[in-house]
Amino acid sequence: MGDGPGEGVGTVVGQEQELSSVIDGDDLVETDEELDDELDEVVEDEEDEDEEDLSSLEEEGEIAADYIEGLLDIADLDGDIDMDVEGDRAVVSVVGATLDELVGDDGEVLEALQELTRLAVHRKTGSRARLMLDVGGFRAKRRADLAELGRSVAAEVSRSGEPKKLRAMSPFERKIIHDAIALAGLRSESEGEEPNRRVVVFPVG
Repeated sequence: MGDGPGEGVGTVVGQEQELSSVIDGDDLVETDEELDDELDEVVEDEEDEDEEDLSSLEEEGEIAADYIEGLLDIADLDGDIDMDVEGDRAVVSVVGATLDELVGDDGEVLEALQELTRLAVHRKTGSRARLMLDVGGFRAKRRADLAELGRSVAAEVSRSGEPKKLRAMSPFERKIIHDAIALAGLRSESEGEEPNRRVVVFPVG
């Protein structure tokens, strides 16, 4: 009953015909093509956003460079201006032999000048700028010194097992310390209010 030579085959063929009527091979191919088109559009959108971001950062750098060049002219100081993009921020560097007065003690004048430059860019673009200003290689050297300090403090805290609080630092300086501590496998936090905000390094555990 139901085991004859033609009965099982007829049932399977009938099921295949039903499935064929529900699923059209052409529709599957069309769907795959549509997915490919959608993926291409997503990739193109991301590339367009990256290009827009880069263009925006380059514009910030150009505005900042013009502003700094104007200040150098007013102060009768010589300096060459370089522009670059590092990650998600524009970087403007001023190199010259007579620029110590633009750095100040421990970079205080440089920090103030950077804020003024960011305001000048904001006035032109309408967007808050995160650009970094360096004068005479001060920040580059400071970055190396702070990274070494971070490694040294991390080693000290690992040996003693006691938290260590560092002196007050600028956001730029704290970021370098945090990165160095993280690379050493320890944890650090910032505490306090500006301009007295400082890094605290904690032992593991």
